[in-house]
Amino acid sequence: MSQVLKREKPSLHGYVKFLVDSKVVYDALEKILANAVYLSYAELRNTGLERSGALAKDLEWFGEEMRIQVPSPTTSRIAYASYLEEIAVKNPKAIFCHFYIIYFGLAAGGRTLGKRVQAYEKLLENKELEFYQWNDGELTKLLQNATEKLNKIAQTREEKDQCLEETEISFKYSEDIMKLIVS
Repeated sequence: MSQVLKREKPSLHGYVKFLVDSKVVYDALEKILANAVYLSYAELRNTGLERSGALAKDLEWFGEEMRIQVPSPTTSRIAYASYLEEIAVKNPKAIFCHFYIIYFGLAAGGRTLGKRVQAYEKLLENKELEFYQWNDGELTKLLQNATEKLNKIAQTREEKDQCLEETEISFKYSEDIMKLIVS
């Protein structure tokens, strides 16, 4: 997605929309895991990777300190959150793919993307957003622990294939949300 930022300039309004839409997805996924309809979901609770609380604080900061009206989420994000809730019941193992792409994607490229947006013409007045901070431990260790849990949950080839079938869907939704940054 860095290709989009290389071609087009990020906007503060677009970045706030990105954060709002991200919060909808994190809220949905974290709610699914917290309610543990499927017993293996409990394994992925309290990993230290959770972002809903951090996003809430960041959006509050935008409203109070930057005096930006925080927009409503897009229909695409609401649809993705609904999709996650639906597959959590209909195809429980599929959630693990989304968990992986959402959390590991943020840890890998998302933080870099956030820093790039932040640096662009000082859009955030040198504020480091909580969305990109992990206080519960070293990020590498948190990711390693989550990977171990995911590997325990999806042990058979069939279970892993079930997770992989969701990859394209998750990437499509992720790509759509990144485009908001330049809107």
